[in-house]
Amino acid sequence: MTADPSLIARLNGVVVHHADRGPIGPVDLAVTRGEIVAVVGASGCGKSTLLRLLAGLETPDAGRVERRVDKGRTGLVFQNATLMPWAAAVENVALPLRLAGQSKDQAHVRARTALAQVGLGERAGARPHQLSGGMAMRASLARALVTDPDLLLLDEPFAALDSATRRALIEDIHALWARRRPAVVFVTHDVEEAAYMAGRVLVMRAVDGRIAAEISTPGALPRPAGHRLDPAHARAVEQIASALDAAMEPAA
Repeated sequence: MTADPSLIARLNGVVVHHADRGPIGPVDLAVTRGEIVAVVGASGCGKSTLLRLLAGLETPDAGRVERRVDKGRTGLVFQNATLMPWAAAVENVALPLRLAGQSKDQAHVRARTALAQVGLGERAGARPHQLSGGMAMRASLARALVTDPDLLLLDEPFAALDSATRRALIEDIHALWARRRPAVVFVTHDVEEAAYMAGRVLVMRAVDGRIAAEISTPGALPRPAGHRLDPAHARAVEQIASALDAAMEPAA
C-alpha cells in the first residue's frame, strides 16, 4: 500500500498506563497536512497525553506512533505561557532557534518577525512581567511558530484568558494558519471554541481516553464573519456537546 503523502502524524492502537488511573486507550488517530483538529473531553481523560504522543515527547506502552515531521518542525503551546521570566520577549521566542544552533543575530531576526506576526512587534524587548496574559500567550505562540512548524499542538492555551482575548487569539491563529497551513491539534474544554476553531472535533471518553466520537464542523476555515450566528454552527456545537455528555458516562 502506498503511504499517504498528506499524513503528518498517526497513533496506531496506542495505550498509555498511568499509576494514578486506568490505562488510556487504545487510541487511533491520523492527522493530515493543513487540517485543524480539536480535542475535547473530561479533565484527566488523556487529552494532554495525546498531544505529548503526537509531539514525540512520550512513548506509548503499546501501539505505535508514526511522525512524518522533520526534527524541530513541531510547535507546542501549553496552557501557561512558560516564558523565561528573566529574558525579553525576543529572546524567549528565539530560544528554539538558538537551541537548534542558529546564531543570536539570525535567531533574533526571525523571532522579531514572529512577534510581529502575532501583534507584538513593538514589545520585543519586554520581559514577561511587562506583558498581559494575552500578550504572554501571543509570545508563546510566536515561539511555537518561529520554526515554521508542520505540526502545531495547542494544549488549552486560552484557558486562563477572558472571553474577548480568547476570541481574538483564535482569529489570530486562523490567520496565521492560513498563511502556511500546518496541521493543528487543539485541546480545549470549550465545546463552542472547538466547533469554531476546527474542521474536525474528536471527543474522548472520560473512563479510558478512547475516541468516542468524531464530528466534522460546517463551513470553511478561517471562519467567515458572522459564522457563530450560523444555525449550522449552532447544530455542530450541540452535536459535540451531546457526544461529550455521552462520553462522560462510565463504561457499561
